[in-house]
Amino acid sequence: MEQEQRPGRRTLLGAAAALGAGAVVLGGGAGTATAAQRGPGADPAAYGRGHGDSGSYKDLPTPTVIGHRGACGYRPEHTFGSYEYALANGADVIEQDLVPTKDGHLVCRHENDITATTDVASRKEFASRRTTKTVDGEAHTGWFTEDFTLAELKTLRAIERIPGNRQRNTLYDGRWDVPTFEEVLKWADEQGRKRGRKIWLHVETKHPTYFRKAGLGLEEPLAKLLRRYGRSGRNGHTFLQSFEPSSLQRLGKLGVDGPKILLLDDLPTKPWDFVEAKDPRTVADLITPKGLKWVSGFAQGIGPWVNLIIPRDKNDRLTKPTTLVRDAHAQGLILHPYTMRNENSFLPADFRRGTDPNAYGDAFGAFKTYFATGIDGIFSDNCDTAALARADFRK
Repeated sequence: MEQEQRPGRRTLLGAAAALGAGAVVLGGGAGTATAAQRGPGADPAAYGRGHGDSGSYKDLPTPTVIGHRGACGYRPEHTFGSYEYALANGADVIEQDLVPTKDGHLVCRHENDITATTDVASRKEFASRRTTKTVDGEAHTGWFTEDFTLAELKTLRAIERIPGNRQRNTLYDGRWDVPTFEEVLKWADEQGRKRGRKIWLHVETKHPTYFRKAGLGLEEPLAKLLRRYGRSGRNGHTFLQSFEPSSLQRLGKLGVDGPKILLLDDLPTKPWDFVEAKDPRTVADLITPKGLKWVSGFAQGIGPWVNLIIPRDKNDRLTKPTTLVRDAHAQGLILHPYTMRNENSFLPADFRRGTDPNAYGDAFGAFKTYFATGIDGIFSDNCDTAALARADFRK
């Protein structure tokens, strides 16, 4: 979900890390949801009726653990390997980012630029597709999903996006292809039957204004798929998220009634649809009580960058929490901030250990600090760590 263009959002805030010590073994696969399958540190009371099985997000365990692009701390992002690892190791909800193909199919990639997440750069038959595009005001050179049909895209194989930092993940390069969102919906249904509970998804529309101008609007095909698989209603076990308010509003007008989360970047930034519409408001305006009241008119929550919850000082150490949690709750909004990762590179300086930026720091201490602010959930690359941290916090 985060915008990679700036080191904040779900951006890798610096060089991200190799898979450090302490990685857990993948839990069991099919069958009844045993304690092992629920993941390390999982609270048995958080499953079944206490795991949002009614379809209401209010029944999910809190803080809710959201598997960021699956479990991309351990497997290449947005692959079935990543999704399955997250589900087996403590995630309550699994995230998908959606971008379109040339022929209008929705596929799961963090960005439409697939240069770093597939083997496209090594495929001679697609060499001529390399181009430069401006997406939401940022120039990018590479290969883009909207220039490929689904059949062409399916010939590519997924790879680790940051191999220099998560070198162990490269073991899985080429193992999985790029999943369509419909394939994920079928997978979620199958996993739900095996585990005896519905599988929650957290679905983001990526660059919706850009794609609408290109004739590849995301919301209509998304709404159609959600209706087809019984996920468009209020209790459809599906969050809808976007950085652009108009995308969430459009989904609402299309009859998608599931809980909606407005993603929020750094304070001076603007949603891209605001830029296009010459709306002067920034994120700083949207997190005021007035702005949050406006958001509550079409969304049930916000997904702020963690630094909007607790800012960092010039030395990258945490300062005093802001009033955002209190102010959002006052408007009836939940908070799903992004993103927690185990590596020193991403942690506040308070929780870094040693000098290796790719080593794991005191992620448990960081989780405890963020949980103490009263947030309702958190996106994490390492859902097993997040689940254990929640178990500790709830004791």
